[in-house]
Amino acid sequence: MNNFFKLKANKTDFKTEVIAGITTFFTMAYIIFVNPAILSKAGMDFNSVMLATCISAGIGTLIMGLMANYPFAQAPGMGLNAFFTFSVVLTMGYTWQEGLAAVFISGIIFIILTFSGFRKTIVEAIPDTIRNAIPAGIGLFIAFIGLNNAGIVKVNQGPILDIIYGAETLEKNQLANQVLNAPSQVLEFGNLGQPDILLALIGFFILVILMVLKVRAALLLGIILTVIAGIPLGVTQIPEAFTLDSFSITPTFLQLDIPGLFKNGTGDHSLFDLVIAIITIIISFTLVDLFDTMGTLMGTAAKGGFLDKEGKLPRIEKALMADAFATTIGALLGTSSVTTYIESGSGIVAGGKTGLTAVVVAVLFFLSIFLAPIAGIIPAAATSPALILVGVLMMGTLKNINFENLEEAVPAFMIIAIMPFSYSIANGIGAGLIFYTLIKMVKGEFKNIHPVVYGITSLFIIRFAMV
Repeated sequence: MNNFFKLKANKTDFKTEVIAGITTFFTMAYIIFVNPAILSKAGMDFNSVMLATCISAGIGTLIMGLMANYPFAQAPGMGLNAFFTFSVVLTMGYTWQEGLAAVFISGIIFIILTFSGFRKTIVEAIPDTIRNAIPAGIGLFIAFIGLNNAGIVKVNQGPILDIIYGAETLEKNQLANQVLNAPSQVLEFGNLGQPDILLALIGFFILVILMVLKVRAALLLGIILTVIAGIPLGVTQIPEAFTLDSFSITPTFLQLDIPGLFKNGTGDHSLFDLVIAIITIIISFTLVDLFDTMGTLMGTAAKGGFLDKEGKLPRIEKALMADAFATTIGALLGTSSVTTYIESGSGIVAGGKTGLTAVVVAVLFFLSIFLAPIAGIIPAAATSPALILVGVLMMGTLKNINFENLEEAVPAFMIIAIMPFSYSIANGIGAGLIFYTLIKMVKGEFKNIHPVVYGITSLFIIRFAMV
C-alpha cells in the first residue's frame, strides 16, 4: 500500500485514507437514489439506473485511484443528468437511448482530447484570476447544495415543478398560466421547526464543534452522530426488510442508440435542424462535463494542496483520462455523464491525499450494489451539514483575488455567483472566461490571452446562444 500509493511521501497513512474514503462516500451516497429519480423521468428503469449509478461510480473512482493516485471520486453528475432528462429527452424529443449515445460520443471525444494532450492544455491555459475563483465558486455551490438538501434554504419551485415533472401531461396554455402565477420569490428560508431541518442544524453544529476541537475524522464522526440523532427525531428511517430481487441492469445495459441519434429524432426535424440539434447536444455534454471536471479537479486540488508552485496539478492527464473512461463506461451501463465529484472535498478535508481514498470510495459503491435497499437510511439531513462546512473551508482562495481591481473582480464574481445560481460549475467558468476575455480585448491586451482561452470563450458563447 505504501509503495503503490506513496502514503509516507504524501504524509498520510492507511487509517486516514480509509476514513477519508468513507467520508467522501457518505457525502455523495445520495446520488445512488437521486440519479435514478431524475433519469427515470426520461423513461429509464429506476432500479436499473440505480445499479448503473453504483457500478459506473465504482469503476470510474477505482480508475481514478489506481491510475492517477488522487482522492477524487466519480459518479453520474448532477446537472448533467438534469440536462439529459429535461433538455435532451423531454424538450428536444430524443429517446433516452439516443441520449445515451450522445453521452457515449462525448466520452470518446474526451478520450481523444486527453490522449492528444489538448485537454491538459485547456486546463493549464486558464488564467490565475479564474483559477483562484473556481474553488470559491465551487465552495459556494457545495454549500448551496447542502443548504437546499437540508431544507434550510430551499428553491421556491411552486407550480414550476409541474413543468419539470409533468410537462408531458399538461397543455401549453396550462403551463403558461402556472408560470405566470408562480411565486416571485425564487429562494425562501425553510421552516426550522421541521424535524429534518432541525436535524441538519444539529448536525452542522456538531461538525463545527468537532472541527474547532480538531477531532480526527470530524466529518465522518459528525455524519454518524447526526444519523443516530435522527432516529428519535423520526428522520433516520430503518427499513423493515431488504431485498434485491427487483434489481437488474438489463433494461439500460448497452441500450444506447447511435443510429437513432443521427436519424430525425422526433420525426419532424429538417436535415439542418437535425445537425444543429446533435451538435448542440454533444457540445453541451462535452463542455459541461469538461469544465465541471476541470473546475472540480482544480478546486478540490487547491484545497488539498496538490497543486505545484505554478498552480498546476501533477498527473492531471491521468485524472482527466480516468474521467473520460468513466463517462464512456457509464453510457454503456445506462447512465448520464460520469464526472469528478465536488463532494470529494469532504474526504480531502478529512485527510485524504492519495488514490487509496478513491479506492475505498469505489469499494463502497460496489458494495452499495448489494446494500442498495438499506443505503437510504442515511438521510440528506445527515450529509448536508458536511457539504455546508466543506463550502466554508473552500472560501480560502478568495484572499488571492484583488477585488479592488475590476479586471480581476468582475470575472471572479461571475464565476462565484453563476455557479450556485445556475446550478452549474461549467456555466460559472464560462461566464468568468467571457468577461475576462472581453475586458482584456477592450484594453487591447490581446497577446495576454492564451489562444486556447479565445477558443474556449468562443465555444461558450456559441453554447449559451444555442440554449
